Amino acid sequence: MDTIYSLAFLHSYDGICIFDKHGFGLEINKAAERITGFSRDEFVGENIASAIEKGYISKSVTEPILKDKRPHTEVISIRGVETLVTGNPIFDSKGQIDYVVLNVRDISELKNVKIDLLLSIALKRKNNANPLFLHPETLPSVPIAGNIIASSPKTQHIIRLATKVAKVDSSVLILGESGVGKEVIVKLIHQQSLRAEYPLIKINCAAIPQHLLESELFGYEKGAFTGANQNGKPGLFEEANGGTIFLDEIGDMPIDLQVKLLRVLQEYEIRRVGGRKDVKINVRVISATNKNLEQLIKNGEFREDLYYRLNIVPLNIPPLRERVEDIKPLAHMILNQTNQKYNFHKHFQPGVIELFEKHSWPGNIREMENMIERLVVTSEQEEITWSDLPFIAEHPSLSGSYSLKHTLEEVEKKIILEKIQMYKTTRKVAKALGISQSAVVKKLQKYKLHI
Repeated sequence: MDTIYSLAFLHSYDGICIFDKHGFGLEINKAAERITGFSRDEFVGENIASAIEKGYISKSVTEPILKDKRPHTEVISIRGVETLVTGNPIFDSKGQIDYVVLNVRDISELKNVKIDLLLSIALKRKNNANPLFLHPETLPSVPIAGNIIASSPKTQHIIRLATKVAKVDSSVLILGESGVGKEVIVKLIHQQSLRAEYPLIKINCAAIPQHLLESELFGYEKGAFTGANQNGKPGLFEEANGGTIFLDEIGDMPIDLQVKLLRVLQEYEIRRVGGRKDVKINVRVISATNKNLEQLIKNGEFREDLYYRLNIVPLNIPPLRERVEDIKPLAHMILNQTNQKYNFHKHFQPGVIELFEKHSWPGNIREMENMIERLVVTSEQEEITWSDLPFIAEHPSLSGSYSLKHTLEEVEKKIILEKIQMYKTTRKVAKALGISQSAVVKKLQKYKLHI
């Protein structure tokens, strides 16, 4: 009989997860792996509170079950997938909870179609021939470490290469537009390296005045200059000894200081400002820039010999617009983290993510983080809709005569009018559309419709 139960658990179409009384994952079936994106190895031993903190899930069903000792059902975002989760407690002979069993379903297969999903479908059909509106297949999110999302093949390639070079001490040059996540890759390389127990020191070469940059990097002896600490001060290279130093915006380093950095990379020793002796160091150097260093070399603004020292292993991180598959899981992870930060419960309506995937994101992940936080703290409704998005009017539709916002409004008005004729009351219309009654009233006023 145990074999039958095991087979039923493993092959159930619905996702099933089992937690212990402390909220740690014990077992997960294949369907739950498919729906949630968690592999069995990731799930077993992971604590629900930790998963919320990391932004993998938006809220917990297990915690209220453990508190109230009764079943709970919630709509939860798990790695970018909206799921309907029902949890049941299993009690021991003394009436105490031993385990919690969760039933997980992909909500897109269950719920009534909401208005933004209808808008999304309408847009797909209207703009089917336009490459701007093609909707790529979204791969399951693959968090690698910390808050890294690697759903796109391009990101997965970068992660594999970064993990590989982490095991050696070769200099790495990370290239890419501002906001693409260069610092996240640096942290991954350091954490995966043999230097992980030693410091990771970060310095922005563009943020420190040029006359102070040398003393920050290499330190200074007492009396080296007016205002100097009377005991002298070690530089960041000394502080990073044994670990990794990350030189961000390396393209902004003054040309005279580049000569001294080249010597550090060649000799692995530094000399403090005002000092007379060399100090041996053991560091791994990672640098990054959003500038074209080859062009700077042609302009005489960057040393070619330093470039080749830094550029032993180049990692070129593509902009977010070139890795569309990452947008959905990134957006949900950022939303979950922001909700956790401010104790909110905001969520995206389905059509919003499709519009995210169409946006060019000139500021990349940093732009997405800033925009989502702004939406979370300023939106009046629990649902963040397409009309809340600041870039909604920037993309023209196929015809060129209407903005995307105008197109969406036309479709929305038509859908609401159909529902009014069908249900006759704002309460029933709200229920059919999956929005609040007050939202229906506002939309009726907006489009000058009457029941």
